[in-house]
Amino acid sequence: MGGIPERDSGQAAPGPDQRVGAEPAPGEPARADSLAELLGGRGGAIDATLPPLAFAAGWLLGGESLWGGVGAALAVGAAVAGVRLFRGDRPRSVLIGLLAVCVAALIAVRTGRAEDFFLIQVLSNAASALAWTVSIVVRWPLLGVLVGAVLGQRTRWRRDRALRRGYGRASWVWTATYLVRLAVFVPLYLSGQVLALVVARVALTWPLVAAALALSWVVLRRSLPAGHPGLRHPVLDDPAAPPR
Repeated sequence: MGGIPERDSGQAAPGPDQRVGAEPAPGEPARADSLAELLGGRGGAIDATLPPLAFAAGWLLGGESLWGGVGAALAVGAAVAGVRLFRGDRPRSVLIGLLAVCVAALIAVRTGRAEDFFLIQVLSNAASALAWTVSIVVRWPLLGVLVGAVLGQRTRWRRDRALRRGYGRASWVWTATYLVRLAVFVPLYLSGQVLALVVARVALTWPLVAAALALSWVVLRRSLPAGHPGLRHPVLDDPAAPPR
């Protein structure tokens, strides 16, 4: 998920007689953030589709040459990394994206199978589906962790029952995206459908991210009670109690 969202500086911890961790100023409406604004997503997701597209182009233009595909993917991956650094993306995030392309290329070269360029994508989606599911079950939904980090809240959001419940419900939307990708990627990978894998990678990357951002925001917003001050202002159930 790309771009650096605006971060909230956070609020001081409330006193023992306060229930709201950080209320808007009197008479000032709570800011209506959306997940798309907070997390971004579309730019980074589009960037992630460029190396696979380059791999397919190089593979085809080279007469189904694995080296042609790998070379094109690495060149475009390096170019994307350079552009992301220039526009101010965090170096660690950029390097992780470039490393993923390099590992995918290395796997394909070692096995000699073009479809193995997409193996890391299959495995990462399986791992992500498992991680998001576990996070919901243990009541540390990853959507809340991500948004809390962006807003500088640390774990204060977990002390708001409504927010914690909403993040849990909305996290199922993201879990579903990884399961959908697996349902499409695995049969294509096992049957060696290289071009179909590229099409699926593009179709199930930024469009699916955009849909998940919109749908999870609707689920989260509808999970909050009327009058809730919003994501930036957790209503603390017990300010003195540690997060559960």
